[in-house]
Amino acid sequence: MKLIASLTSPYVRKVRIVFAEKRIEYEMVLDVPWNADSHVPEFNPLGKVPVLVMDDGGTLFDSRVIAEYLDTLTPVTRLIPEDSRQRVQVKRWEALADGVCDAAAAVFLERKRPEAQQSAEWIVRQEQKIFRGLEAMSEELGERNWTVGEFYSLGDVAVGCALGYLELRFPTIEWRRAHPNLAKLADKLGSRQSFKDTVPQG
Repeated sequence: MKLIASLTSPYVRKVRIVFAEKRIEYEMVLDVPWNADSHVPEFNPLGKVPVLVMDDGGTLFDSRVIAEYLDTLTPVTRLIPEDSRQRVQVKRWEALADGVCDAAAAVFLERKRPEAQQSAEWIVRQEQKIFRGLEAMSEELGERNWTVGEFYSLGDVAVGCALGYLELRFPTIEWRRAHPNLAKLADKLGSRQSFKDTVPQG
């Protein structure tokens, strides 16, 4: 299998961590969708990474779809529980974390536009999503060790990737000070080899 990826995308990082935790081998092909010579649209009509090119030539895109597929390939380190209630909780955490990433990426891209074309109102609206998302994650995590139950799951992976993306792109957001329980979780996740090997670059 090949993973078409960029080294800064939190969605790509999530999939790379799942690959590592599941101990599944793959080839990574770096391709930045924003580059004029990008081949990403040839594999994903939406022009986004990650894209998983399977051995039969078929493709999967959207990190949630890829992560769920990978979790079915081997029983090693199950990241999505079979229990329906816990499964929904894990997927909800993933959606919340991905939503924070969506808003953060929207702000980052808007600020790359010429200043005269930027919408301050749009930026504020997306920033509010980030702050509300962080507050929701912190409140729901509480004093628990993991996002769902007492086990490491895809919910934790997604939250760790979202927080890592904020550290990369928005170092001025003091989420560690505002939400020490999220900082504790981030530090615990950061000690895992899968997280160490996928620290975003760029």
